[in-house]
Amino acid sequence: MTEFIPPGSRFIDLPSPFPMRRGGEVHGARIAYETWGTLSPARDNALLIVTGLSPDAHAAASDANPEPGWWEAMVGPGKPIDTDRWFVICSNALGSCKGSSGPASINPATGEPYRLDFPELSIEDGAAAAAHVVRALGIGQLACVVGNSMGGMVSLAMLARNPGIARAHINISGAAKALPFSIAIRSLQREAIRLDPQWNNGHYDDDHYPESGMRMARKMGVITYRSALEWDGRFGRVRLDSDRADDEPFGLEFEVESYLEGHARRFVRRFDPNSYLYLSRSMDWFDLGDHCPARGGDAEADTRAGLATIRLEKALAIGATTDILFPLQQQREIAEGLRAGGADAAFLPLPSPQGHDAFLVDFDRFGPAVRGFLDSL
Repeated sequence: MTEFIPPGSRFIDLPSPFPMRRGGEVHGARIAYETWGTLSPARDNALLIVTGLSPDAHAAASDANPEPGWWEAMVGPGKPIDTDRWFVICSNALGSCKGSSGPASINPATGEPYRLDFPELSIEDGAAAAAHVVRALGIGQLACVVGNSMGGMVSLAMLARNPGIARAHINISGAAKALPFSIAIRSLQREAIRLDPQWNNGHYDDDHYPESGMRMARKMGVITYRSALEWDGRFGRVRLDSDRADDEPFGLEFEVESYLEGHARRFVRRFDPNSYLYLSRSMDWFDLGDHCPARGGDAEADTRAGLATIRLEKALAIGATTDILFPLQQQREIAEGLRAGGADAAFLPLPSPQGHDAFLVDFDRFGPAVRGFLDSL
């Protein structure tokens, strides 16, 4: 049970106690964040990046941490999110194990990790924490909030619950609610972790870590993060060389299997399993329709009505045509809902072969889209 905090992280304390939407509270909680660029004297050039499930706050290299960040090609001087113009903030998600408080953090009441004593986590709790970071930095209104994947959900919840907190919004491969397919996949990932005997109802340590469960969960995730088109193009039916093949019965035989195994092994010891469970479930619970003032019992209509309560000047919803986890219909729904609320909102489907993870790798397509929108502000 370890937290993985990048060098250069800074921290903002949340109000203590910090109440959670589904009950319970956290004492002494904090959010990890990093910044790039310079805040203007008018404080009107701040841009917040809200991450997906697994990234930390280190989106790009900085003086405090010169290592490349997870969105290095997108954030920096002259890049699509230009730090010569914007004061960029990236916060680590509440519930994560990358510096922000979560199940891997120490419970001040016991001196031990929270584990499953951490209160039930919702997307709205992450939104409240992100909004507190903005206010704690002395920013009355963001120029733009950029949310990726789960961060797109958090961004929408933050905008709905904090009117006027941002003038503009870019939602990248995000959603206003969880769909059954995505819920099913995440449910299987959580089951793989929970059925690993080493998970032990959340009571594991570095010597007794649910590695098999986490490996399986990560493999399932990676399969859905990319597309069948990319798998075919990258690996085809290429088999491993004889000296690389697994000689175990039914062991690794194909290049694609080896890729998944390597990817999973690099991840499992760098993320806390309980944090993974909490964050994954928070996405399944989310439906912006819950914020509709007059729910009518029609889930689709309620989600659209929830989106229409958000007030923005301008918005852009971007998705990849091959994304099966957060499919294009969800980004179209966001744009249409925000437009119904009065925003100048556009929907941009990008023909990337790289599925849900396209925003992390297909910079030739996603970079110009983000740059063009920000240049128009």
